[in-house]
Amino acid sequence: MTLTAANGGVLLAILIMALVTYLTRAGGVFVMARVPIGPRVERFINAMAGSVLVAVITPMAVNGDGGARMALVATAGVMLVLRKPLPAIAAGILTAALWRLIAS
Repeated sequence: MTLTAANGGVLLAILIMALVTYLTRAGGVFVMARVPIGPRVERFINAMAGSVLVAVITPMAVNGDGGARMALVATAGVMLVLRKPLPAIAAGILTAALWRLIAS
C-alpha cells in the first residue's frame, strides 16, 4: 500500500503513526502492570533505557554535521562532570546553536 500526499494520504499516515504510538505505549503499560518488578527486571529496564539512547544518538554522531557532533561532546562532558541531565542537555543545545550561528 502506498500513500500519496493528495487525497488525505499525509493525514492518514499521521493518524496511523499516532495509533501505533498509542498502542505501543498502552501495551507497555498493560504488560508491565502484570510483571513483578524485581531486581532482575529493574536491571533490564535500566539497561534498555541506555540502549535506546545510544540507538538514537549514534546516527547523529555518524551522519550529523559539526554542530551535532560538538553538541554530543559537550553533553557528554557536562554529564560526566556534573552527573545531572538538565545542565548537560542545555549545554548540548547551546553548543549546537552557537556552532550553527558561527558556521553560517
